[in-house]
Amino acid sequence: MSWQNNLFEILKNEGITIFSYVPDAGHKVLIDRALLDDTITAIPLTSEQEGIGIAAGAYLGGSKAVLLMQSSGVGNCINQLSLIKHGQFPFLTIISMRGEFGEGNPWQYAMGEAVIPSLESIGVKCLKIYNQDDVSKTIQSALTMTFKAERSIAVLLSQKLLGSKKF
Repeated sequence: MSWQNNLFEILKNEGITIFSYVPDAGHKVLIDRALLDDTITAIPLTSEQEGIGIAAGAYLGGSKAVLLMQSSGVGNCINQLSLIKHGQFPFLTIISMRGEFGEGNPWQYAMGEAVIPSLESIGVKCLKIYNQDDVSKTIQSALTMTFKAERSIAVLLSQKLLGSKKF
């Protein structure tokens, strides 16, 4: 089983029933699997910040959600992300990284390099995955930290894991 399919199965088995996303090649397998699964609600977004409200509503309604976005999307929703700490709800996002290892698009570097310091400065803990062997244990740790300790966690899928885009 590919690491992407394994990641989907872990999320599903841990009770994630809502996948919100902005379409992204780095999340293609997760999005496609969510769309095909009758037990999952897959919600396409026009802006990443909508996924934060969906996650809050899911928590209040007794469900678990994950927001799938690209690193450039962090900049689109930094204010909303900063309010999670005040709202006191668990939050999980999986971010496909750009602007790092082997990136050929110069426009991706600014936000790619700012993701970790930006998120951690507002209380979102970042866990970065560099290779397939670390996917399962990292996502399990993120799920525990998010839904048991009620923390805000971002799992970052590095370009070493996803493959870089040369353009």
